Amino acid sequence: MDDFDYMREAMRLAELAAMEGEIPVGALVVERDTGEILGKGYNKRESGHSPLAHAELIAMEAAAQKRGSWRLSGCILYVTMEPCPMCSGAIINARLDRVVFGAYDEKGGAVCSVEEMFSLPYNHRPRVTAGLLEEPCAEQLRRFFLQLRNKE
Repeated sequence: MDDFDYMREAMRLAELAAMEGEIPVGALVVERDTGEILGKGYNKRESGHSPLAHAELIAMEAAAQKRGSWRLSGCILYVTMEPCPMCSGAIINARLDRVVFGAYDEKGGAVCSVEEMFSLPYNHRPRVTAGLLEEPCAEQLRRFFLQLRNKE
């Protein structure tokens, strides 16, 4: 599998979120050397009644549990939308090697849109691939919010 395959899997997870009435964001944590998917997640803030239930955090928690360690060095995070400040902080703390995201989040993105947390002098700086399958990832979000507005 390559970056595109993993992002398409994250998009599939985002569709599950949308079907549950959640903002369609999906995420995967992949072991860099083996290509094994260690964790999957999609937004569950509404159903979980939790401000922490972001796709990235759910995927990272699953990967950490599978690995038996909070350190996710040697791993790549694939996520359909640019991570927020909370998720970016968790990415730094987990020491993920790389972050690959699809759609930019011009209102809340903390990788390169609103702020650039990974360029700050923290103890770890993951490499970033921004905008992979950007248009289909953004379309998932646009479609979800259009349907939400049409229900009101």
